Amino acid sequence: MTGNNLIEQIKTKAAGLKKTIVLPESNDERVLKAAEKIIKEGIAKVIVLGNEDEIRAKASELNLNLQGVRIIDPQKSEMSSDFANIFFNLRKSKGITIEEARETVKRNLYFGAMLVREGMADGSVAGSASPTADVLRAAIQCVGMPEGISIVSSLFLMIFPERVFSFADCAVVPNPDAAQLADIAISTAGNHKRLTGEEPYVAMLSFSTKGSAKHELIDKVVEATKIAKEKRPDLNIDGELQFDAAIVDSVAQKKAPGSPVAGRANVLIFPDLQAGNIGYKIAQRLGGAEAIGPIVQGLKKPLFDLSRGCSVDDIVNTSAIAVLMAD
Repeated sequence: MTGNNLIEQIKTKAAGLKKTIVLPESNDERVLKAAEKIIKEGIAKVIVLGNEDEIRAKASELNLNLQGVRIIDPQKSEMSSDFANIFFNLRKSKGITIEEARETVKRNLYFGAMLVREGMADGSVAGSASPTADVLRAAIQCVGMPEGISIVSSLFLMIFPERVFSFADCAVVPNPDAAQLADIAISTAGNHKRLTGEEPYVAMLSFSTKGSAKHELIDKVVEATKIAKEKRPDLNIDGELQFDAAIVDSVAQKKAPGSPVAGRANVLIFPDLQAGNIGYKIAQRLGGAEAIGPIVQGLKKPLFDLSRGCSVDDIVNTSAIAVLMAD
């Protein structure tokens, strides 16, 4: 898989799946522009949340054609009552009242997440006008995590002209323990294959390769590798590996001969958020990679968080990725 046309390939695949994406933040003009573009390019069906009169007035002001976009107002929708009962039953053990549940599901982020939970939409893309914590809270409370996965994390697709890598976690989990790091690796491996079509080769990164150094920080990576292999023996996962041993074959031959991953890794799992965030930004700013993400993972269904500085194309591309993640 080369990186030159990956996003176009993702859009084409998405168009063939005929899925539905909900965009909760209609108060952001970028979202309305993205909705028009998603429909125009045939990437997905689109639901936008908010007051219909206000949305149509804003679309007219921006000279947008929202024909084909479904608009739902959570404040008026008949679905809000059912959603409130479902949400109350999900959260009553946490002390929520039915009145609080009714108010909560009328918020756009929660209403959108409930649409996804109930199969009325296949994914949600938000965050252009909301903090990450708010987007993820709605996602976790409404949709939750699949059995066997303990942590919501993120990946970045790092697109170089000749290669595509998945880096994780670079945006969500500050200091995962060994079990969480293993689950991040498993989630990222599956999503790398889903998005690129490539077989994942997962490197658990450290500042040591196969015992070349000793430290408690390395011990966590070794333990995470062991847990990941036990949970998913079908995956190609190895560690601990230094970055050069993971991706450069000549270095791998010297430092980790016989490794099924060293020298060919396309999924790079960083030991903590400091390393991951620094690593992806070096690859982006000095290495010239296109960084697509963060792509939220570890949820039962795709509910994605955008950067508040995102572009219209970022929203469109993320929506296409959400479609593939829903498949």
